[in-house]
Amino acid sequence: MGKVWFVGAGPGAPDLITVRGTRLLAEADAILYTGSLVAETALQWASPECEIADSKSMDLAQVTEWLLDRAARCQTVVRLQTGDPTLYGVVAELARPLDAAGVEVGIVPGVSSAMASAAAAGECLTLPEVTQTVIFTRVSERTKMPEREHFAGLAAHGCTLCIFLSIERIESIAQTLEEAGWAADAPVVVVHKATWPGEELVLRGTIADIAARCREAKVERQALILVSPALGARQHAPRATSKLYDASFPRRFRPARED
Repeated sequence: MGKVWFVGAGPGAPDLITVRGTRLLAEADAILYTGSLVAETALQWASPECEIADSKSMDLAQVTEWLLDRAARCQTVVRLQTGDPTLYGVVAELARPLDAAGVEVGIVPGVSSAMASAAAAGECLTLPEVTQTVIFTRVSERTKMPEREHFAGLAAHGCTLCIFLSIERIESIAQTLEEAGWAADAPVVVVHKATWPGEELVLRGTIADIAARCREAKVERQALILVSPALGARQHAPRATSKLYDASFPRRFRPARED
């Protein structure tokens, strides 16, 4: 039996996959990638002899069968997934039959679109004494949310929200944010295809107008929604500064200075 690696392809740019990920792609005998989400440019690291298949038309049983079959015949098999495999990546569902068959499984993390979107927009997800909590979430659609994770309850925390897989519900999201206590003029950033060469689009707006801006730009899928009191921090005087580089704050390798 070979080993199956779940590799995070990152958000889109081929050079944002990890060094370990590129090494495994170069060593792979077979690669199954998510063609509807992973940019084909990520496959440039694969060897010419590697078998490459697209899973966009496969169901769970077919993906499982493909991985089991290649693991029986190949030394290194890669399941290449968008972003980070552990986040909305159904690794558990795909790994169970591999575990049952005695196939060794490895996971290589990837850059999440949440981080890529913040970077594309030039924003920070946390800010001293403003928000120190980031919630990764989505809204209910075909995949239902647990009741204890209802979006309105999460939004009421007032911290940074990275909302995945929900751009088609942007109108409902905006309404729920207002109902949860966010101001209508609170800033919102939507990033479509973060880091995809030639396709990335950053939309800025407010809770009141972001849905209209998305419709105007025809952004209907593959977009991440950022809502945070930290948005726009670079354009405003800070409420507080981090203790990380505060001269009066002692650290292990730097004594405090009062001057």
